[in-house]
Amino acid sequence: MAGRVFAASPTGVGLHGLSAFGDLKYGPDFTHLDFVNADAPKGGTFNFSPSYWVFNQNPQTFNTLNTFVARGDSPPRMELCYDSLMTRAIDEPDAIYGLLAQSVTISDDRNSFDFALRPEARFNDGTPFTAQDAAYAFDLFKKNGHPNLLLPLSHLKEAKALDAHTLRLSFDGQQSDRTVLDIATYPIPAKAFFEANPFDGSQLKAPLGSGPYKVGRVSPGQIIEFERVADYWGRDLPVNRGLYNFDRIRIEFYQDRQAAFEAFKKGAILYRQEYVSRVWATGYDFPALKAGKVVKREFPSEKRPSMQALALNQRRERFRDPRVRQAIALCFDFEWTNRNLFYGAYERSQSTFEKSAYRAEGLPTPEELALLEPFRGRIPDEAFGEAVLQPPSDGSGRDRKLLGKASKLLADAGWIRKDGNLRNAKGEQLTLEILVDDDSLVRVFSPWVENMKAIGIAASLRMVDSTQHQARQTTFDYDAISAAASFSATPSRDEIDGLFHSRSAALQGSTNLPGTADPAIDALIDAVGAAKDREALTVAMRALDRVLRARQDWIPNWFSANHRAAFWDMFGFKEPKPDFGFPIEAMWWFDKDKASRIGKT
Repeated sequence: MAGRVFAASPTGVGLHGLSAFGDLKYGPDFTHLDFVNADAPKGGTFNFSPSYWVFNQNPQTFNTLNTFVARGDSPPRMELCYDSLMTRAIDEPDAIYGLLAQSVTISDDRNSFDFALRPEARFNDGTPFTAQDAAYAFDLFKKNGHPNLLLPLSHLKEAKALDAHTLRLSFDGQQSDRTVLDIATYPIPAKAFFEANPFDGSQLKAPLGSGPYKVGRVSPGQIIEFERVADYWGRDLPVNRGLYNFDRIRIEFYQDRQAAFEAFKKGAILYRQEYVSRVWATGYDFPALKAGKVVKREFPSEKRPSMQALALNQRRERFRDPRVRQAIALCFDFEWTNRNLFYGAYERSQSTFEKSAYRAEGLPTPEELALLEPFRGRIPDEAFGEAVLQPPSDGSGRDRKLLGKASKLLADAGWIRKDGNLRNAKGEQLTLEILVDDDSLVRVFSPWVENMKAIGIAASLRMVDSTQHQARQTTFDYDAISAAASFSATPSRDEIDGLFHSRSAALQGSTNLPGTADPAIDALIDAVGAAKDREALTVAMRALDRVLRARQDWIPNWFSANHRAAFWDMFGFKEPKPDFGFPIEAMWWFDKDKASRIGKT
């Protein structure tokens, strides 16, 4: 693999950008990204409910400001406080361009990358950003970082400061080009901070960063405000021009969705994405919307693979038999749920990589079979046939045919019904508790639980607060848990390791929630990493999708083709939105005239 990494990129010369397959939209002299308004005004406050989060972040509460570790709950958007070596252009599938680094030079063997840091780069206390800071951060992340930071660093041999402004990242030859793209976009805190403070989840003091925002007002578990750094060193860089326009970004934390919605209706929250279809269909009839002060509309989803699914924890023996997992899946009546609870707003998810070209369809192609055949007999036979689909129900809410099939699968797996309960040869009862932290999921999953009960599974729901939910997820303390994931448009081996590879199965804090540990899956992930063009990547991803769907580690649920958004009509934004990201807090701006018209000056 070593001689082929970034095969389309030259070695020995400074490059302004990198792409896995050599596709760069912007040349060395670009002035700004196309999806921004380069002349957007600065000012105003953006108070919103985040729609996504990373690392150890929690949208409902927080008890630490260190987002780089597995333990603890940090607030979303801490990453706004930290710059990275390079940054993604979200109107391209995988391109990154220089941020802290003005250029990167690839060695002749393509295993080392020298980043020339901008001498003007500064932390937000005015101290210079140096290569020593970056080297220290990568070492820290590799030893003790959050799994999403730690896992991609497994092939990093050394992070070395050659001088104050030159950082060398050296790899072992097993890395892929997409590994480097991921690592080069890591947020980097100051070395001095973690030399003086522990690297754990106990910190309610924000680690020092060099990014466009810094932490302002904080009320633990309730409010965090990010203040725009007026003299931010990188404000005029081409990758930043037109971004980071709000003077203040404010996030308020609500344990209850309805309370958050009421705050939005009153104008205390200014932007939200709606995830409860019942509320989207029936709740947006309040005075401010009728008066035209609030906009309700949809934006297209990103052209990136995504997954919404229930994970069954195979660290518990009773869920290791795929027939048990399939039986549990058959108890979920999507058609009834979509009609009665979702107002027809969703489509049935089938794939681990929904909404993308990586979703397997029909029979395997010869190229997919070439990857699958070495594992015949070691992976489910279904992986060699038509891509596994969750069967549609009759929409009754209790499809006797599907429940009968589920009962037979459980009997074949050794679970015999006695006195209304399923027990195995040891007399153990088949129990299943779905762990949730949101009452909307209680509403959705309750009919699923009732169907499981009808065939003898001792099923239940347990709702806990967000802190307990995060702690139990981190330590894999659950039978079943719901999760959503979004992947990059050009997924890397390291990106999907955290969800599917055996080396993440026992790593607490990882997103391998089912505990998948299968050598065949590992090998297919390696094939994803070894892909040298988009065609080969698509083949490997589809082969992986076939096996994951046949295993039913994750029971796919539902998806929507669009973002359902509502916001007070006081913002400017450029359309169309970029295809591969939607960071509204970074792209939008405060429009004084609009705000004045609705009395929001």
